[in-house]
Amino acid sequence: MTQDVKEIFGGPGGSLAAKVRTLAPSMTRSMQRVAEAVAGDPAGCAALTVTGLAELTGTSEATVVRTARLLGYPGYRDLRLALAGLAAQQQSGRAPAITTDIAVDDPIADVVAKLAYEEQQTLADTAAGLDTAQLGAAVTALAGARRTDVYGIGASGLVAQDLTQKLLRIGLIAHAHSDPHLAVTNAVQLRPGDVAIAITHSGSTGDVIEPLRVAFDRGATTVAITGRPDSPVTQYADHVLTTSTSRETELRPAAMSSRTSQLLVVDCLFVGVAQRTYDSAAPALAASYEALAHRHRSTPR
Repeated sequence: MTQDVKEIFGGPGGSLAAKVRTLAPSMTRSMQRVAEAVAGDPAGCAALTVTGLAELTGTSEATVVRTARLLGYPGYRDLRLALAGLAAQQQSGRAPAITTDIAVDDPIADVVAKLAYEEQQTLADTAAGLDTAQLGAAVTALAGARRTDVYGIGASGLVAQDLTQKLLRIGLIAHAHSDPHLAVTNAVQLRPGDVAIAITHSGSTGDVIEPLRVAFDRGATTVAITGRPDSPVTQYADHVLTTSTSRETELRPAAMSSRTSQLLVVDCLFVGVAQRTYDSAAPALAASYEALAHRHRSTPR
């Protein structure tokens, strides 16, 4: 790491400086270029999208996101906010005013704008950091699976239901499990050729990890959708799909934003499977649309 990086983060952003110095040996040269860029011009980089910073440094969007995560931020958006705050402190010595936190007295128009910005950045960070090789392998497994079980608790359980409903509509056999006992008893019935998917942002939800472990031991192909790629759930995952999330605030729990990134991954999986199984998926989708349309036509008004 260059001296410039250490100097720029040695002022108001002391905690960030410590992270950079500690993590510098583990950075690749391309990641160092990203660090050098944000160090040399924090205000300028804070104004760049993840694509813009990747182009500026001659790296990739994934490298920018990995650098942000290595520095301890869930995604590039969080690094941008930190850089903007650091620039403000350097210029004025005052605490930064830039924030997307929603205050109790915010006008509804500001709430809409802040939420839209957070959602956009969360999706951009997830897309940039998603390993397409892992995604493709998971799609291949799902497309050829005899049966797919999906595990999720709470907000992640809603995402699990969304995925299974999508798969059912293209003629595949899929089950969502939010009850930990049923999840384990069903996982025992899995075998090679089946797929088990665990959805957990923290990656440490025991009620999700246990059925995935059982499925893994039974020889099923296992997939983890998580915001923590080094978390316990990944020990039992053949494929890991990493999500991003916004910072948790008083009025916006982490579960809300993590669900946004999980749904993006679920949509990517579904579209990929639908492409692979198009000859059977297209008629199945058409049949489901027709069935729903018939139901609406026959429902008394």
